[in-house]
Order: sequence, then structure tokens, then C-alpha cells
Amino acid sequence: MAGDAAVTIEYPPRIDPLISQRVVALAARIRAARHVGVRDVVPSYHAVTVYFEPTHTDLASLWTALEEEAELPGAMETPSREVIVPVVYGGVDGPDLGEVASFSGCTTEEVVRLHTSVLYRVYMVGFLAGFPYMGTIDSRIAMPRREVPRLSVPAGSVGIAGIQTGIYPMTAPGGWRLIGRTAVGRFNPELDSPSFYQPGDRVRFRAVEKVGAP
Repeated sequence: MAGDAAVTIEYPPRIDPLISQRVVALAARIRAARHVGVRDVVPSYHAVTVYFEPTHTDLASLWTALEEEAELPGAMETPSREVIVPVVYGGVDGPDLGEVASFSGCTTEEVVRLHTSVLYRVYMVGFLAGFPYMGTIDSRIAMPRREVPRLSVPAGSVGIAGIQTGIYPMTAPGGWRLIGRTAVGRFNPELDSPSFYQPGDRVRFRAVEKVGAP
């Protein structure tokens, strides 16, 4: 249980693409089943949390159905998309690029090359509405979060934290190491799907000279 209005189905707690595939597939099956009283289904790195209306839900029946869906054989992955994200690296758009380079023993050009060399997976969306947690970056440029977070990080900033990379979908406080900025993927509450990124998406970064460049 996750409180009196949610249940969580958990897999081994690690960053693993195979576990993520199971999580995304299970979340899709639960949504498709349209269980009575279910309000939302939220996949994360290694778990699926199902939020429900306690007064409209038979918890025992719901839990039995969720367990059965979690054990179903079949497709491990739901259809996903690949997104190309243009990024301006360094300068005012990536004020921590030099620090990442110094920490890793690379040049700034090597950091950019390594960051753009990976096809990333979106493991979860959270922290901020629409913030995609992606992994995993090349271990040579992995770096801890800042000890003192910034009070304001511009929307579109691309950051590194440990072996993860992410994009700030709106201006907000944050402690990730900022290496660039993009115009793609801002959070838009006016859309039917306000979050641009979804768990299971694949993302590739591409270095450009200015934000918004093709």
C-alpha cells in the first residue's frame, strides 16, 4: 500500500532497461483495463503506483486484478518514440560544462561528444511536472548534484546528476549540473498531454549553435 488511496507494485530497485520495460508495459495494461475507481497510473524507475478513489473501489478485487496483470506473459514493451533534442552546450546555456569537464578529466568537447553519443531512455517523469529522468550517461562524465542547488534554473536546461541526465521543463530551483539548454520539451498545461516526455521514450541529444536550431 502507498497510503489509503494508492497501491504500488514494485520490481527490484535499480536502473535497468528491462525492469523499465516491464513497468511501462504494466502501466499500459492497467490503464487499458479501466478499473472502476482508478484515477491515475504512474510508472517510475522500478514501480507502478495506482491511485484510486477509496469510496468507489473494492481494494481486494483491485489488488487481485493488479497482481494478475503484473504476472501476465507477453509483450515486454509498449510502442515508444525516438526524440531528437537539439542542445546548445556550454556558455550561459550550460554554466557547469567546464566543471563537468574538469571533474571527469575530459575537455568540454569530449563531454559534449560523450553526452550526445548515447540513445537515452526516459525511465520516469517527476520531480517537476514533465521532468524526464533519463539514463544512463557515459560513466566518464557522471558527476554528483551540486551541494548548493540554484534558486532558479531556466526552462529547457539540460543537466547531469550521477549517471542520469534530464531536462528542466520549466524554470524552477534545482541542483543538477547544467551543461546545455534546449527549446524542446517544455511543460505546457494547455495541452491534453502537458508533459512532452513519457516513460519509455528514447531520446538522443544533438549539439547545435543556438536554441531552436533544427
